[in-house]
Amino acid sequence: MRAVSRGVTLVELTTSLAIIAILATVAVPGFNALRYSSERAAAVNSFVHAIYLARSEAIKRGQVVTLCKSVDGQTCADRAAEWRSGWIVFVNSDRDDPPQRASGEPLLQAYAGWPGGHIVSNREAYSFRAYTQAVVNGTVVFCDPRGSAQARAVIISHTGRPRVAQRDASNKPLRCPA
Repeated sequence: MRAVSRGVTLVELTTSLAIIAILATVAVPGFNALRYSSERAAAVNSFVHAIYLARSEAIKRGQVVTLCKSVDGQTCADRAAEWRSGWIVFVNSDRDDPPQRASGEPLLQAYAGWPGGHIVSNREAYSFRAYTQAVVNGTVVFCDPRGSAQARAVIISHTGRPRVAQRDASNKPLRCPA
């Protein structure tokens, strides 16, 4: 009677490792693309949520509600700060322009931002009103390491309604900073 081998041969091991290496080189870029897309989608959805919150609170309270970039989650950041640091929604009782959250103005929500990408806006802040023109329209572009081809924009109409698009409001390709 012959002894039964319970191991693998060198040829079998080498073949298995080659198959694993091939699958890994094919799968890893796909997983990175999936990760970038899901992180971008989370950031875009968070920003759209902030717009809907500001818009509905302005109508509900009959006051100006502002969405602005924030580094500390408490106050509006200066021009040099980036949107990717985060943003806040607050009741802008004194209606200042540029908006700054005063100590007595209620903070409605603070958002963490998106440190993995770049967010570019043509406005420093968005103030929503209950009556008259709801907001100054604008475009906020979300860029990940893949560049302009994979960017998404949140386009805010003059009524304050956001929409997500792959092109800007003039139907031109989105541009990301280099």
